[in-house]
Amino acid sequence: MSSTHSKSGAGVDWTPVPQTALVIHPARAGEGRLRTPQMRLEEAIGLAEALDLEVKDARIAPLRSATPATLFGKGKVEEMRALVEELEVNVVVIDDALTPVQQRNLEKAWEAKVLDRTGMILEIFARRARTREGRLQVELARLAYERSRLVRTWTHLERQRGGFGVMGGPGETQIETDRRLLADKIGRLKKELDEVRRTRTLQRDARKRAPYPTVALVGYTNAGKSTLFNRLTSAEVFAENLLFATLDPTLRTVALPGGRPAILSDTVGFISDLPHELVEAFRATLEEVQEADVVLHVRDISSEETEAQAHDVREVLRQLHTGEHGQVLIEVWNKIDLLDEEDREALGAKARRMEANPEHMAVTVSAVTGEGCERLLGILARLVDDDAAIEADLSPQDGEALAWLYRHGRVMRREERADGGMHLEVRLDPQALGKFERLYPNARVG
Repeated sequence: MSSTHSKSGAGVDWTPVPQTALVIHPARAGEGRLRTPQMRLEEAIGLAEALDLEVKDARIAPLRSATPATLFGKGKVEEMRALVEELEVNVVVIDDALTPVQQRNLEKAWEAKVLDRTGMILEIFARRARTREGRLQVELARLAYERSRLVRTWTHLERQRGGFGVMGGPGETQIETDRRLLADKIGRLKKELDEVRRTRTLQRDARKRAPYPTVALVGYTNAGKSTLFNRLTSAEVFAENLLFATLDPTLRTVALPGGRPAILSDTVGFISDLPHELVEAFRATLEEVQEADVVLHVRDISSEETEAQAHDVREVLRQLHTGEHGQVLIEVWNKIDLLDEEDREALGAKARRMEANPEHMAVTVSAVTGEGCERLLGILARLVDDDAAIEADLSPQDGEALAWLYRHGRVMRREERADGGMHLEVRLDPQALGKFERLYPNARVG
């Protein structure tokens, strides 16, 4: 969001004018089954603060029915205009989706910039994107959003351009030109993202040949996914108490108990009413979730909204058809360090009971302190450990075969024999087992 600048008598003063905001949540009839209007307002405040807006005031505005021209009724628009003047704010955030006409009319009535929920989330994503793929996806979503804004929003769009030479008629209107330019740019971006998708598919196929099991972290924004990712992988991915602190997917190797490596991926956080433009644009990134062997649904179990947030995440996972290909989904109840002892014990007991049900597994952790993380890794190790367990008898001269087994498998047990040889219990994937038998036919394998 561009900042304005104040002018002085000696010229232009380039000191940025503070961006102050009034946040309004339109409370529709029937709202509040999973989230109260107050909870929704607090989330909208968080979104505004993620854009570095100084929130001067926040209000819940009851909305019986939407007015086509301004969303709110005439009386409420006047009431809010007086509040905007009193607070001297230059941005009004509406925690709802506005039509282009509503946005224009409210800006005219309040003489302030008006941002709706979709616009806010797109702006945050644009700021957070770091990789080329992330920037492409955000730009595609932003253009799709802007294309819907080209509905008599500005007067210049109604002017017509004259035709040339053999072209008869009055020519195309400015709005048609802008639509065509946007459509051309969207087409180019989609082609570039298709290239990214192909590259990602090749990388994923290469990982499958490794073969390492893959584990994807998903969850509501600010549930602690990146902090947990750093804890499990000893990485230094940006993690802060911000909405959408992480946007671009990150992959790292994590060593599971027993020595088997797995690939852990941290994905973009979800949020209620995630704009459909973003769901479509990030479909390539979210394929990491679709292809994962295990999905870890990280929940902020200390939040009053944890059930509502979990519902929103499950809805997105359902759209992605997660779990239809034999994937295992584990709920990771994070931030237990913020709970009192009694609640922690009750949740821990509930999670242990759920562990017996492979379709509804849960584990309690604190990504900040590390509590429960070893238990989580142990569960992952059991779930992905599909390598064959073999027993091998090696003679004293089979030092090369022993070294090969340590490099390509996981030696679970080793017993020295009196003759200097050894008996091993080793886990090998089928491909490695076949290669070992070809390379060392004298080793006895059972």
